Amino acid sequence: MIKKIGRVVFAAAAFALSLTTAGAEVVKVGVIGPFSGPFAGAFGTPFKQGIEAYVEMHGTKAGGNEVEFIYRDLAGPDPQKARSLAQELVVKDKVQYLAGVVFTPNALAIAPLSQSAEIPLVIFNASTSVVVSKSDYFVRTSNTLPQVTVPVAQYALDQGVKTVVTIVSDYGPGIDAEKAFTKTLEGGGGKVIEQIRMPLNTTDFGPFLQKIRSIKPDALFTFLPFGPPTFGFVKAYNDNKLKDEGIKFLGTAETQESDLQALGDGAIGLETAYFYSGAHETKENDAFKKALKKVDPDAIANPATVSAFDGTHVLYKMIEATNGQANGSEAVNAVKGLSWESPRGPVTIDSKTRDIIQNVYMRRVERDSNDMLINREFKVYEAQPDHGLTLGD
Repeated sequence: MIKKIGRVVFAAAAFALSLTTAGAEVVKVGVIGPFSGPFAGAFGTPFKQGIEAYVEMHGTKAGGNEVEFIYRDLAGPDPQKARSLAQELVVKDKVQYLAGVVFTPNALAIAPLSQSAEIPLVIFNASTSVVVSKSDYFVRTSNTLPQVTVPVAQYALDQGVKTVVTIVSDYGPGIDAEKAFTKTLEGGGGKVIEQIRMPLNTTDFGPFLQKIRSIKPDALFTFLPFGPPTFGFVKAYNDNKLKDEGIKFLGTAETQESDLQALGDGAIGLETAYFYSGAHETKENDAFKKALKKVDPDAIANPATVSAFDGTHVLYKMIEATNGQANGSEAVNAVKGLSWESPRGPVTIDSKTRDIIQNVYMRRVERDSNDMLINREFKVYEAQPDHGLTLGD
């Protein structure tokens, strides 16, 4: 019975798409993200700002077709609701494209609909390696955890780090990060002496960090979904005086720009590897930040805004290539191998995996000439693919 209902839903979705014909003046994009709740500030609001910044710079039309963005709120990991929202957007709102999606479980829940109804989903986050492989119509403009974690481990080895405790959130991206870091570090002669996985809903990080302090590794490596968890973790790292004990902090997005000023001087010196820093010095990033401020004076350039900005670029290219027609296969094929100069640096959509190939930057928190905390880039690992595809289990 469940399979039968599923076929009916997918058939309805396909029928809804067939109604979008050559004469359509508006191409609709359904954006799913946390526009309320604890992750709104880290993801939902930046998604909207990134989209609007792209529209500010490039206009409301793609290939002569007006583009309309329809936003649907999904506050956290909720696969059932994710699937329901995606179905509603396709069947009721008649969107040709889906976009956004923060959490891996939500992306996986949407995959069967995307595959059956041939609906492209441009993923702005959801960074577990396996995600994009679950639908032929998925394209990702954020990152994968192995993509940004392998460079961290390589950097640690270069710095003479021998012993590390990994501490990650216990879900897909965290496990990906743990595995990638461990394999790379130990492959280069280092040793992960303890692996700690924290429940995704953890708010008190003190006991975990006290344990690491007692183990006394050279460094800790961490991954948490950014927003309230990363802010709490960095604060606990400082409160428990791990820096004073000489335990080096290695991470990914734990010092993201949306929280950086609030972290204060305790963040100075923390080193992370990621695909974007608001302090990236290029004309493309300057133009991006200017557009962001124009659409929202309170907007802060961060990885979520740039992922949405670049995701909108991919959507526009899909719409242009299909002349506004509903043709998921043609749309996705049009962006395989697509390269452009992003605010983050040079990027390419991998023609085989549909994931983004991009630079990964080692960043160190410093104060700039205006006394603002920034992630200062000091080393570049160029053209990084999704290492999760080559590291294995």
